[in-house]
Amino acid sequence: MTEPAVPHSLSETDTGLARVLEDLIDVLITRGHIQFTDLPQAAQAKLLERRQTRATLGRRLDLLPDDGDRGLL
Repeated sequence: MTEPAVPHSLSETDTGLARVLEDLIDVLITRGHIQFTDLPQAAQAKLLERRQTRATLGRRLDLLPDDGDRGLL
């Protein structure tokens, strides 16, 4: 078994850590531990922007029809 590659700088792990923190915030909100409005306004704006971007990209990448659709499958 090989050891995981060690990043050369912290910036190489920033994107992954940002996603982990975003998911953690979503879990805390979903479980009622914090409210979205508890976060600073700047953090709320960034999270909303990320959610909107992911939703837009998700729609663009949705190549297969939903179960109810009468597509090619």
